[in-house]
Amino acid sequence: MADRRGPRIGVLALQGDFPEHRAAVDAAAGSGSARFVRSPKDLGAIDALLLPGGESTAIASLLSRSGLWDPLREHLSQGLPALGTCAGLILLAKEIEASEFGRDPPTLGALNVTVRRNDYGRQVESFEGPVEIEGLDDPPFHGVFIRAPRIVDIRTPADPIARRGEEIVGVRQGRVWGLTFHPELSGDPRLLRMFVSQVVQPSLRSQAERGSAEGSPPRRREGGRSAAEAPGRNRTRSARAR
Repeated sequence: MADRRGPRIGVLALQGDFPEHRAAVDAAAGSGSARFVRSPKDLGAIDALLLPGGESTAIASLLSRSGLWDPLREHLSQGLPALGTCAGLILLAKEIEASEFGRDPPTLGALNVTVRRNDYGRQVESFEGPVEIEGLDDPPFHGVFIRAPRIVDIRTPADPIARRGEEIVGVRQGRVWGLTFHPELSGDPRLLRMFVSQVVQPSLRSQAERGSAEGSPPRRREGGRSAAEAPGRNRTRSARAR
């Protein structure tokens, strides 16, 4: 029997706009759904994780200092649903293309994409505009881009999920999604609700069914390749929509 409790959605709370993410999660999934994640033990009490916007180098450093880096990589490899926004996307990416903005952080490698930090410009060049989200009806989603990274290359099994004009601004790979913009600042809960309904809730059902069939507590890995593992194929696509 599937687990009937609501999803427990973690928000990485080391640096950045994690309070706004918690408020957005509670608005989208129900009050009390969000839980701050600040230590390795917190990962065992969540069903999904949001990696917020902020400063990617600072977040990466704090992940290491808090002891979260290796456990988080392990949870992602076992299929933990995750959504990264802006800096969160940078940390989830497989590769970072060098930019003029100093030292690039290490990455978790859960999305088979290449990104370039702050590629739309500095803080004063931040902007807002309509974004088309696959699976969302009109009106277009209101995208908030703040020192946003650019997705410069996408490789299978990653796929586009969001576009601003011809440019891809959101990707997904199994249970891991990444966005260059900030849905938590849009005032629109539709995208986070879609993540919960399409990724988090099916993951919970799969865990419950697997645990019931095996007569043991469910595990995130469902057999075969996990969502965070990229296959050894080399087919690439431009980050421009075709």
